[in-house]
Amino acid sequence: MSDDLNRTCPVARALDLIGDRWSLLIVRDAFDGVRRFSDFQRSLGMSRSMLSQRLQALQDAGVLVQQAAADGSRYQDYVLTAQGQALFPLVVALRQWGEGHLFAPAEPRSHLQVIGDGRALAPLLPRDADGRLVAAADTEVIKPVQID
Repeated sequence: MSDDLNRTCPVARALDLIGDRWSLLIVRDAFDGVRRFSDFQRSLGMSRSMLSQRLQALQDAGVLVQQAAADGSRYQDYVLTAQGQALFPLVVALRQWGEGHLFAPAEPRSHLQVIGDGRALAPLLPRDADGRLVAAADTEVIKPVQID
């Protein structure tokens, strides 16, 4: 894909921000309640410098924000912003795809469930504005006209 097409593609822009393994795993951990630098590092097993770079990039992009720790300690917590919270369907879709395609039926894995009733989430499937299921073959991408 040319650079011009990448500039106008929402998928390419999203991947520029969260498309690397570490950034998306930081977002996943934030959804799982991880808030502190040391906890991210322990969970992910990545170097301090790499974690610092990824956390800063996610903050610069408005996905995470640092705030005073909820427990009143001198630490700072990393918290998902509204923009970061909007990544939840993406994380769920990746989880569901992984569950369906990357594990043997009896293989142990983590599970996402609704708090309170313990039920699994329904599969995320693309729908049109009227709620009808849409397959990839039913869609097309309209690219902007390039003016030279």
